Amino acid sequence: MNADAINDIAARHPDAFRRSLWKRYAAPIGILLCILYTFYCSWFFSIAIVLGKANWNLASAYLADWVSYEIRPDIEFKDNYLTIDYSRFSKLGSNPNPDWVTKEMAVIERRVEAAPAPAIATNKSSQDSFMAPGAPTAESPAALSGQSVPAAPETVRENAVVAAAVAFGNGRIAITPNLVTVTRGAESVIFDIVKDNSVTPRTPLPDWIEQRKPGSTAYVSFGFLGRAEVQNDEVVAWRRFFGWANFVFDTNSPFWGKPFGEVASLIVSGARIDPSRSNAALAWDNVLNNAEWQHGDVWLKLLQTIVMAFVGTVLASIVAFPLAFLAARNITPSRIANQATKRFFDFQRSVDMLIWALFFTRGFGPGPLAGISAIFFTDTGTLGKLYSEALENIDDKQREGIRSVGAAPAIVQRYGVLPQVLPVFLSQSLYFWESNTRSATIIGAVGAGGIGLKLWEAMRTNTNWANVFYMVLLILLVVFIFDNISSYLRRKLMGDVGNGSDERPARLLPPAQIA
Repeated sequence: MNADAINDIAARHPDAFRRSLWKRYAAPIGILLCILYTFYCSWFFSIAIVLGKANWNLASAYLADWVSYEIRPDIEFKDNYLTIDYSRFSKLGSNPNPDWVTKEMAVIERRVEAAPAPAIATNKSSQDSFMAPGAPTAESPAALSGQSVPAAPETVRENAVVAAAVAFGNGRIAITPNLVTVTRGAESVIFDIVKDNSVTPRTPLPDWIEQRKPGSTAYVSFGFLGRAEVQNDEVVAWRRFFGWANFVFDTNSPFWGKPFGEVASLIVSGARIDPSRSNAALAWDNVLNNAEWQHGDVWLKLLQTIVMAFVGTVLASIVAFPLAFLAARNITPSRIANQATKRFFDFQRSVDMLIWALFFTRGFGPGPLAGISAIFFTDTGTLGKLYSEALENIDDKQREGIRSVGAAPAIVQRYGVLPQVLPVFLSQSLYFWESNTRSATIIGAVGAGGIGLKLWEAMRTNTNWANVFYMVLLILLVVFIFDNISSYLRRKLMGDVGNGSDERPARLLPPAQIA
């Protein structure tokens, strides 16, 4: 048709071509409603206020903790020298001496309290004694009570740290007992330290140093490389390094600190470190029992999570399968049976898996059994509903064909119903198995076993964010693997769509089973 013919038809039938008011303005009205709803949600949840009060520096620090670690030297001020201490479980081992902390040593003199000498009792009276009156004799209270006699302080000479410096990339903190110089790039700030009293800068502070009130602690930021606090009795530095420290071997392992080549040589051909087992067995044991990363425990909990998801889904599928036939109206004509079964499914689905996990954790105690039970109860209701809906939507022609040859009711269901719905049932069960692998992590956090509880424990410390990220990566890896396995099996069950053919060979009814 040309344009004139179309215009002629439109002129003769104007009502057919006139769009309604709703159709003409539906798109802009929908967009306007979405915008208004967005503003309403922003007001109702106070999103602007929450974003304004958010501590983005703290958030960035948490993110940095996922992929890095910190070493903290504490440099304490003494009268004329310094002491440098590290945390008890330092990632540098029992005798840390990093190259980014430099020390200047010198011989210093300091006064120490001498050990008090014990009082010696005497049988002589104070009249016959050469000691001054009031000295601790047998009759004096000090001698009679066994108190020791105070000794005069002693002066000792020793080699000590008189100056130290901590490097932060392009930044540096130089420390002496009464003076701290902080440098970042081309800027430097000098602090005068009055021990146990005040921290006073000589110049105005730049924006990367914060002092909340005069004389108080100065907070120094070096970005990702770390931070420091200049206090009136010590300087505390947090030096950050990218990566995961001691991921393979902890500081207690004989393989710790050795390069890969040396470790490989020891495992393959080195002399036995432990006479009772080979170096390979020792190395594997050190990896599993790594005190910082706890690989063995984490992997065991991850396996528990996988088993919880698998067993819970299998049990739910087994129970939901026969119940779905009772709930389907076209399979079971009894309305009472249909409604009772569907309401049972609704009850199980209406209670969230997390609530079931709390319930079973109280009943069975913490562990995988509570997680399996929670997955089983929740998925029984969900799979039962999906199975029954799939049964209600089957093609009755196949059933009628089987029934027309005189087959028994069980044979009609076997060959007229199952071939239509079984691939759908298996596909849905595989999807729920994949989904439950993620859900098992969440319910584990409330005590239902698996890696979720381990993850929650690491988060509660607020210091092991690298361990948290490690477990999150393991969970993502497992979900990725099971997602691909589930997708592959579903494609095989539902027919390979990629080759453009969904044809399957017809299944003939065995003559012996025809009534």
